[in-house]
Amino acid sequence: MGTPPGTEIGRPRAARRVPHPDTARDDNPLHVITHAARGPAAVTPSRDRYGGSVPALLSSTPAADGFWMPGEFAPHDGCYMVWPQRPDNWRDGAGPAQEAFAAVAEAITVSDPVTMLVSAAQYERARGALSPAVRVVEASSDDAWCRDTGPTFVIDGRGGRRAVDWVFNAWGGHDGGLYAPWDTDDLVATKIAELERADRYRAPFVLEGGSIHSDGDGTLYTTRECLLNPNRNPTMSEAQIEDALRAHLGIEQVVWLDDGAYGDETDGHVDNLLHVVAPGVVALHWAEDPADPQHASSVAALRVLREARDARGRELEVHLLAAPGPLFATEDEVRGVVAAPGTIPRVAGENLSGSYANFYIGTSRVVVPLLDERTDEQALAAIAGIFPDREVVGVPGREILLGGGNVHCITQQVPTA
Repeated sequence: MGTPPGTEIGRPRAARRVPHPDTARDDNPLHVITHAARGPAAVTPSRDRYGGSVPALLSSTPAADGFWMPGEFAPHDGCYMVWPQRPDNWRDGAGPAQEAFAAVAEAITVSDPVTMLVSAAQYERARGALSPAVRVVEASSDDAWCRDTGPTFVIDGRGGRRAVDWVFNAWGGHDGGLYAPWDTDDLVATKIAELERADRYRAPFVLEGGSIHSDGDGTLYTTRECLLNPNRNPTMSEAQIEDALRAHLGIEQVVWLDDGAYGDETDGHVDNLLHVVAPGVVALHWAEDPADPQHASSVAALRVLREARDARGRELEVHLLAAPGPLFATEDEVRGVVAAPGTIPRVAGENLSGSYANFYIGTSRVVVPLLDERTDEQALAAIAGIFPDREVVGVPGREILLGGGNVHCITQQVPTA
């Protein structure tokens, strides 16, 4: 394409300053988490032991009730993460990954209060590894990808906040899924909704939070590689999926990219390919070298974004984030992973789908994965230019990448209502 990394494509836009929210919150979590029955019927709220209402399972849709998904750049009241532990995905008993997750949590909690969900077996270890600023709550899970297993929160602009609980099948179920079983992960969204005392919609189709990006102004970004994959919702057409997204996210238009980042084991999640940084503005994972296996996907995505108009008719401003690598897993890194039936194996030499677009936008901070010492500083400078009113902080991302994702994949924000 001949376009240097960091180039802005499209008309210039002024930086948007996002106000800081009041981050006060209830730090006394529910001691007992109850799971509402899954199904179309609404559950009548009951009183919990602290005098509040146990959240309801709603039978309507967010759009019908006047709710929508805000952009990640809007103010937050908090952020959720899940502590890693499974030895068939995280090397050396998950110790290096736990250090990386702790670093992410500490970096985010300066901006957004972090809650870490932890198994009973790992509670003391996590509590000792995390500062008192991070709330630790015992809750079971199958793995640690809160972006995909946690709820997507929607708001109504009048102080209301609810949770959308997607069906989770470990990125493909029995047709290419990454581990089994996954039923405990499919309950994580319910648990977080109860901790936030948020009424909940159970969406009737498979979707992961990392497969969508919203601009909070009517436009959603996603990939056909993921949402139209037959291992997600094989009976739904593109039009039917669009209708379902409109109903559950309150959006008006979908910008479809064909493919996600090269080698992404989630089947092309959009959050590893681009990030929405403001209405009409995106940051794109960009490989300039035609010999880089990521190049074709980046070029195709840029072509779509150049031609697209968002829900408000705006041309898109595109910032290019130079790709790291290519990156590959080493023999030493995969040796400490304990292979197990039903889990994707980790193999030396496999491509690691590293992307600087996989960052977390906090209320006052942007937390970026550090992936390659040859390109880290360039990436941090480019992202700082996109967010002049936020502090940009780099955290070690290699251990998270070895497990199949990065900073954005392991976090789930709670937007201010």
